[in-house]
Amino acid sequence: MNGTQSVDAPWGVSVFGAASVDAAPDLARLRVAIERTRNKPGEAFAATRGGVNRIREVLRGHRIPDTAVSTSRSPWTYGSGRMFLGYECTASFVIELRDPDIPQTVLVDVVEAGANQVRGVEFDVRTRKELRAQARTAAVAAAPEKAALYAAAAEVRLGPVAHIKDADSEQLQSSRGRSRNSGSGEGDLTPGKVTVSAGVVIGLSLTGS
Repeated sequence: MNGTQSVDAPWGVSVFGAASVDAAPDLARLRVAIERTRNKPGEAFAATRGGVNRIREVLRGHRIPDTAVSTSRSPWTYGSGRMFLGYECTASFVIELRDPDIPQTVLVDVVEAGANQVRGVEFDVRTRKELRAQARTAAVAAAPEKAALYAAAAEVRLGPVAHIKDADSEQLQSSRGRSRNSGSGEGDLTPGKVTVSAGVVIGLSLTGS
């Protein structure tokens, strides 16, 4: 008999409650990178640095502050396999836009400025913490409703809450697919809605029939 068919220490009823809150996105994050390969390491670094400067100028032209842009550089790598291809240097950008309606315009401009890798566009909300709290409150309310159905079917009564365990909300959202950013069907660069989810496991004691 496996773990889903037996209870080692019966004490009550344990149920999982989940809830989600939808909101319109109010920011977007662009993840792009510039990669340059040259015969000498200094040349690779200089070419990448020049591209980084051009991209930053483009972003300033869009009135995107430097504080909304994070940059990371990876050390240059030497060749590929047995064939020498040159020294490769990469700089990655995460660009946060407070206007979720302009990512395509900014993306086109940074690509023209030298970015040759587009690693993703993500829509989000600045009130994620508050929305998570709403979802958690709704999840706590949903769990006892489910427990009440089980108790009624078993002809027992629910007692007080004996255990509360938070579920991994990020894993919960992943299991539901692309719930963080549900577009309107016109493409990934079209902001749709952001779904913030929460889950909880609640244990309630039983008082008998």
